[in-house]
Amino acid sequence: MRSDEVTKPNEEACDVLVVGGGPAGSTIATLLAREGRKVVLLEKDHHPRFHIGESLLPGNVALFDQLGVRDQVEKIGMPKFGIEFVPPDLDYCSYVDFAEGWDPSMASAWQVRRSELDELLFRHAASQGAQALEGAKVTDVAFDDAGVRVEAKLESGEARHWRARFVVDASGRDTLLANKFKCKEKNKDHNSTALFGHFHGARRLQGKREGNISICWFEHGWFWFIPLADGTTSVGAVCWAYYLKARDKPLKDYFFDTIALCPELHDRLKDATLVDDKVHATGNFSYSSTHATGDRYLMVGDAYTFIDPMFSSGVFLAMQSAFDGAQLVATALDRPQALAAARAALEKRMRVGPRDYSWFIYRVTNPTIRDMFMHPNNRFKVKQGLMSLLAADIHHGPAYRMSLVMFKLIYYVVSVANWRRTYAGWKRHRFNIREMGPLRGETIMKAD
Repeated sequence: MRSDEVTKPNEEACDVLVVGGGPAGSTIATLLAREGRKVVLLEKDHHPRFHIGESLLPGNVALFDQLGVRDQVEKIGMPKFGIEFVPPDLDYCSYVDFAEGWDPSMASAWQVRRSELDELLFRHAASQGAQALEGAKVTDVAFDDAGVRVEAKLESGEARHWRARFVVDASGRDTLLANKFKCKEKNKDHNSTALFGHFHGARRLQGKREGNISICWFEHGWFWFIPLADGTTSVGAVCWAYYLKARDKPLKDYFFDTIALCPELHDRLKDATLVDDKVHATGNFSYSSTHATGDRYLMVGDAYTFIDPMFSSGVFLAMQSAFDGAQLVATALDRPQALAAARAALEKRMRVGPRDYSWFIYRVTNPTIRDMFMHPNNRFKVKQGLMSLLAADIHHGPAYRMSLVMFKLIYYVVSVANWRRTYAGWKRHRFNIREMGPLRGETIMKAD
């Protein structure tokens, strides 16, 4: 039964209603609208809006090509060819290039202002036929035999209602449906926090490496250093919750004290100024949902899961889940008899990326992993596997999968051989992820 056959007088009918106008929501709205479906895309804020998470991966490039926006992204982006790792206890840095992965053509991506990228993708969805509405906060989603009833409140206070055949939750960290179904699970193995801001005048790498992201370890976590095309640089400290909880001074002063704990980063910022004099903070931001799909709904991007942003995987995972999810929605609407199999396949596929990245993220402060990152070699093709992961070539095939297995095997062998160091690292990690109370001055960091 079509939704317009049961629509009440105050309801508007559509095939698909998408909640959230970030990369995931705008992408899936574009793909479904192109198929001739009636798609409504609701965003609670207005673009441009501030978001953190500026670093893209080579895996995004093919997705931008398929959407038809690559040229637009390139105009706002800073070219990025690889990653710099800055250790806390060595006098040199390690540099790796995306082209060293299994697919050398996946050699570059961009650093972008998320406010610009998100608006670009949202406007593109509207140009492709989606009814894109800003300032519309979804307040209720109700499922019945006829489909889905969605209620949203506009900034004017007006309530709007839609009757949809299918709903896509791309609400980001609002996790609309995961909260409704109580299927959101906090990640207890990675209890981290973040401080971040933007700077003018930071000293960057030279030449081709100028746009590369730098990952700088320090005693309480790690920093990101992301150069943007307009000359500003995004800098953030992802640290264990206990560290931010111990703050005893204004957030800005604490942030600069934290930067001072990393001498190389401190030197790069010694002549820089903080944009708008603003520093932001967020609490624990790692979680996942027990499932991503239902008979008439789908969760994509951060509405489904969010992991530590160390490897800049957020936008890629969001957009890839939207591409995969668009096929599921089409199956649900056109071939419902095949939906069960399609759901099972998608549930499995959507766990691949978060699982692969998380294994490294949980161990990235471990001395063994640090050594392997600082002294990369290609024995058993492990470097190719690592660079494919960092480039978001996560569905490359058996060769990629085997190289990751060999990387992990080497890690475990080295860990056993250095068991005292491994045990000390394990104890330190358990101490670092202990549960902490709410943070003062907390704001939400969004990556979708």
